[in-house]
Amino acid sequence: MKAAQIIELKKPLRVGNVPDPTPGPHDVIVKVEASGVCRSDWHTWMGDLGWVGLTTELPLIPGHEMGGVVAEVGKEVKNFKSGDRVSTPFHEACTHCSYCLSGRSNICEHSQVYGTVKDGAYAEYINIPNGDFNLVHLPDEVDSLTAAAIGCRYMTGFHGISRSNIKPGEWLVVNGTGGVGLSAVQVGSAVGAQVIAVDVDDKKLDMARKEGAVVTINARKENVPEAVKEITKGGAQASIDALGIRETILNSVLSLRKGGRHVQIGITTSKESGIVDIPIDIVTLSELEIIGSYGNPRTEYDGLLGLIAQGKLNPKSLISREISLDGVTDVFNAMSNYQTYGFNIITDFS
Repeated sequence: MKAAQIIELKKPLRVGNVPDPTPGPHDVIVKVEASGVCRSDWHTWMGDLGWVGLTTELPLIPGHEMGGVVAEVGKEVKNFKSGDRVSTPFHEACTHCSYCLSGRSNICEHSQVYGTVKDGAYAEYINIPNGDFNLVHLPDEVDSLTAAAIGCRYMTGFHGISRSNIKPGEWLVVNGTGGVGLSAVQVGSAVGAQVIAVDVDDKKLDMARKEGAVVTINARKENVPEAVKEITKGGAQASIDALGIRETILNSVLSLRKGGRHVQIGITTSKESGIVDIPIDIVTLSELEIIGSYGNPRTEYDGLLGLIAQGKLNPKSLISREISLDGVTDVFNAMSNYQTYGFNIITDFS
């Protein structure tokens, strides 16, 4: 099959033929029709994430946002057959740990991320272990392109909104309007929040307004916490950091009113290496909450797909362009300079 592989960190991906995957008894082989190029893939390409225990062995096929069609199933698979249209959460789960059994498969004790510690979806085919648990059927109204769009960034934004416990009419700040941030803007607006989008790129802020942000702030032109507190008359009820750098994390925490909730979605770069100073006395005296949010558990996927099928959410509007396997390196280079807009989706695997 044709695939794009990381051969050397920070170097152009190699596009060429690799062996086709073969299924074990509980595995499903999916023919990939669309695969998103995510900033998490860029982190892998950069050699980040070692500080959270993720070790990448090269060569590696990246990619963890996908939609496709079942091509082959293992002999023990019961819920899927050839021809079924499917997707999968990016965090493969074991099925049997306490987190999987309690509906929190996104933090599975034995979770592995496609395209980070094992081959992913920048390829014509991908192997999904424990397919009955890890795959999801796509409704007729959700095509493979949409499935790729929700495979990581959108479903992560969706879960982050859930974790924020935001209520209709409350103020929600979204720091960083890349893929995850725009997703959170759209979902937050859909549930009735008053969304303030923050970025340093006016083009991205224009996109955020189109997705429902009622106010935008350019962090290079304004002091973000001061601007938020003036707009909201005291601070936001919830704030999301969707980027993962020190500046946006601090802006998020400092933009909250008393009793507010900071939701951390963005993964840090090698500069922070997972460690960022927090104004802990303000957290204490204002009874702020700091909440982590990772991916989206399998138990919440059907609800997400249902809202998309009903037209209440529209992740496809965030797709900026479709590319080929040969175009991935250019996207990674653009990500290094924060110059990507919306979602770039691989649809040409030739």
